Amino acid sequence: MDVHSPEQRSFNMSRIKGKNTKPEIQVRKWLWKNGYRYRLHATELPGKPDIVFRSRKILIFVHGCFWHRHGCKYSSTPKTNPDFWSAKFELNIRRDEKNLNILLSHGWHVLTLWECEIKNWNFLAEPKLKKFLLQFYDTDLNR
Repeated sequence: MDVHSPEQRSFNMSRIKGKNTKPEIQVRKWLWKNGYRYRLHATELPGKPDIVFRSRKILIFVHGCFWHRHGCKYSSTPKTNPDFWSAKFELNIRRDEKNLNILLSHGWHVLTLWECEIKNWNFLAEPKLKKFLLQFYDTDLNR
């Protein structure tokens, strides 16, 4: 049973943003502060990556755990209309896999940062981001 009316639930869901989310902005601020310059939301690339370093063929996706089904505590499934949600999530997962395979086959280096990792920035997201950038970006991160 949903604790909200259908109208309230619809309103809540309509407020969820697809870009410029808080986790995405946190990653972008860290990158900018550390001297990385990037482009946003490359609409011509599969999956519309959130952050793009074109000259180095580096992409960063900032995924919400709920929508992209990370499997952590934030990726719960709504109890109302479970058939709709399971079909929706299955399509999202398949689309993400397809887009990732296309990008990798075209030589892109792809990092996915999850919402739950960004919530634990110092121990999960920042080390993962630094390691990825050290691997594919030829600059020193100890600035």
